[in-house]
Amino acid sequence: MPRAASCESPTLAELLKCDSDLSRNESPGDDEMHTLDITGGGGVNLPPSVPFVLAFTNLTYRVKVRRKLALRGFLRRRGSAPDPDFGETLSPQHTKTILDEVSGEARDGEIMAVMGASGSGKSTLIDALANRMAKGSLKGTATLNGEAIESRLMKVISAYVMQDDLLFPMLTVEETLMFAAEFRLPRTLSNSKKKLRVQTLIDQLGLRNAAKTVIGDEGHRGVSGGERRRVSIGTDIIHDPILLFLDEPTSGLDSTSAFMVVKVLQRIARSGSVVIMSIHQPSYRILGLLDQMIFLSRGKTVYSGPPSNLPAFFSDFGHPIPDTDNRTEFALDLIRELEGSSGGIKSMVEFNKSWQSLKKGNLSNTLCASETNTSATNLSLKEAISASISRGKLVFGATATSNSSPTAVVPSYANPPWVELAVLSRRSFTNSWRMPELFVVRMAAVMVTGFILATIFWRLDDSPKGIQERLGFFAFAMSTTFYACADALPVFLQERYIFMRETAYNAYRRSSYLLAHALTSLPALLVLSLAFAAATFWEVGLDGSFLFYFLIIFASFWAGSSFVAFLSGVVPYVMLGYIIVAAIIAYFLLFSGFFINRDRIPTYWIWFHYISLVKYPYEAVLQNEFENGAKCFVRGVQIFDGTPLAAVPEAMKVNLLASLSGTLGVDINSSSCITTGADILRQQGVTDLSKWNCLWVTVGWGFFFRFLFYLAILIGSKNKRR
Repeated sequence: MPRAASCESPTLAELLKCDSDLSRNESPGDDEMHTLDITGGGGVNLPPSVPFVLAFTNLTYRVKVRRKLALRGFLRRRGSAPDPDFGETLSPQHTKTILDEVSGEARDGEIMAVMGASGSGKSTLIDALANRMAKGSLKGTATLNGEAIESRLMKVISAYVMQDDLLFPMLTVEETLMFAAEFRLPRTLSNSKKKLRVQTLIDQLGLRNAAKTVIGDEGHRGVSGGERRRVSIGTDIIHDPILLFLDEPTSGLDSTSAFMVVKVLQRIARSGSVVIMSIHQPSYRILGLLDQMIFLSRGKTVYSGPPSNLPAFFSDFGHPIPDTDNRTEFALDLIRELEGSSGGIKSMVEFNKSWQSLKKGNLSNTLCASETNTSATNLSLKEAISASISRGKLVFGATATSNSSPTAVVPSYANPPWVELAVLSRRSFTNSWRMPELFVVRMAAVMVTGFILATIFWRLDDSPKGIQERLGFFAFAMSTTFYACADALPVFLQERYIFMRETAYNAYRRSSYLLAHALTSLPALLVLSLAFAAATFWEVGLDGSFLFYFLIIFASFWAGSSFVAFLSGVVPYVMLGYIIVAAIIAYFLLFSGFFINRDRIPTYWIWFHYISLVKYPYEAVLQNEFENGAKCFVRGVQIFDGTPLAAVPEAMKVNLLASLSGTLGVDINSSSCITTGADILRQQGVTDLSKWNCLWVTVGWGFFFRFLFYLAILIGSKNKRR
């Protein structure tokens, strides 16, 4: 598609100024636009536009599919024909071809659209070009300027916009893009220039009127669907990538919103980027913005070329496009019709090959001239990237070097770990602060539980019954701290998908996210722990140190939060996560030592006792309560409580004590101490660890599950097809 003369081969500053002028012409009522001058002056002569060519040849992708189990005769009536959905034998795995020798070429300044019916391989081709395939599963070659692209280099010079808009709901459009700028743009770029870049991008995306509006979700009103999609694109192009891949960016949008999105993509392409997207069925206006198209059918290429050649192609194929029909709709309908015919699409695939060869022959002079101009530049990939950066593209903190490797031009990450940690923590706090209902619900659950426990176990005495009631209180209270952490499971799951999108292209390190995730959870856990401890300690009449009681509750919340975080890294669904959390915590409570002492647990289950998260805080609070050796819990006749002799008169109990004293040769009277706190601990089997060691073990469990969470997100965030 021809470019406007004033915008041909622009610098970033010139591009954005040009886009601002275009936006003013299209929307004269908008606020003042912003331009970003990164050249340091107005008279700098930059090199001409640098050509980038992404070429892919014979891309083939197959997956193994297990055939269905044969059920001989059981699901078929006698004499009826075999059901094709059921095999007659148990066959081994067979392969299904998703992409079949797909070739093409995408250039900077152009939009390439991949089209086809559902299941044709559109998204698979985008994933293949974006290096989202596991190593060895994809056959064929993909090169940028004739050189194979290393995975590390691909991550920093490209961006991939998913079909789903994964954004923090309570951040505004401006804040979302600003956080993306802080992640993607180098620390050497001043904060003022980052802000200017964000303001420029807001104008470029047509989001000026929605800049101060929150993204929103099901429970919070926010931006429209089209604006939300443009914000998603903006977060991935903030660093001005050389390669931009999009998976159906217009899906679910109305015609006007879809046109605005593709218009934005056209501007991005004209800045010197290669834009490749899949699209289902573009409108007539969108078709006018596209430069190259690839039609796929069952993984095979049935057309490749500019939209303007579609009428000639189908006319030569014997199916001319009526003047009143939309070209893409006609093409898709014809492809679908051929797919259902006996001959399939083989005839169209073969015709496309011959037609493309004939077309290249007719345009050989033009192509030779183009090749001559391209070869004249004679730039390696490293030199092309360096020259592109010199023109103003903000590809991280890239600088030209003498190293021969293209990967030496760009760093793996734009910022050091401590900067990433600070930005991630600030973003998480900002989003959480604007969703107080989540914390309020957790606080209400903790306070209601504390109130119920305090009123049920109000001012427990030091009698034998009081001992049993204390044990029950401690077991329930400690398990409550773990159950209360399950409320955060949906939040963790939502953040996990955002994390996968951002780390797929090295926005920040996974370790930085892990640390920020842990640090931002601590203030809320601290408040919840203090509230629960204050609501139960004095009301129940507990003994021992309040400070230690608070610390062990805080440690329990920390361990529970870490456990839920780990589950969010391995469990894909909220309801499944709730079921697993409830079941496992119930097992932890069962083996904690409350229902059955350690000495009575069968040897084949004793291992579960030692991995129970409830065991260690439960034993810690027991020791905190009963560690005072001078305090007596059973005196004299209280020894008969809980036995059939409890109902006999007091005088008879005294006589029984005297008789017992004579038999044992020990003086036991009504004031004699029979059971101390140490005796209770021995009876409960709490003899392995001190209370402080139990505290450290509980804290250690929290760190252990955080480490498992890190491994889960490290393995689960590869985000590549196998």
